[in-house]
Amino acid sequence: MLAGLLLAVLAAAPAAAHGDELKLTVAGDGADGVTIQAVYADGHRLDKLVRLTLTASGSEGRTVGPLQLEPAAEGQGFYTTGPILSPGSWKVRVTAPAPHVGVATAEVESRPAQTPSLAPVADTRDAPSAQADRSAGNGDAPGWWWTVAVGVAVLVVVALTAPLLGRRRNPS
Repeated sequence: MLAGLLLAVLAAAPAAAHGDELKLTVAGDGADGVTIQAVYADGHRLDKLVRLTLTASGSEGRTVGPLQLEPAAEGQGFYTTGPILSPGSWKVRVTAPAPHVGVATAEVESRPAQTPSLAPVADTRDAPSAQADRSAGNGDAPGWWWTVAVGVAVLVVVALTAPLLGRRRNPS
């Protein structure tokens, strides 16, 4: 019986060792959402499911929340809201309920989500300057130097094989 009681106390000790306080780090996600990292106050990673609540207030009386946040798939103790803020400055407050209490506030600058811009690629195949470069052998078309290189290679092969072909075999 004493061994069972001791085992129960030791099993509960790691959870109690962290305490009940959480450290919450709140930041913007670079666009129109918020990210939150939750760890125990002693710095250890969060090992329990904690439902965080977010509220936000912006200029011109804009408000968001309260929203209950679910843990994100990115990692243990990581939370993200997705797109919830309109562009502008926001004061974001995140709270953790009992028994693991924590509160954090942050100023977040929300921006419209960026999409990669595909700049048009200039087609220079028919441009007059590109046509002049090609005719002069300076463009991306094979230039005159290819012709010279092939001619030199042919001359080297002929020069090396001509003496061999000109010799007669001596009958033995």
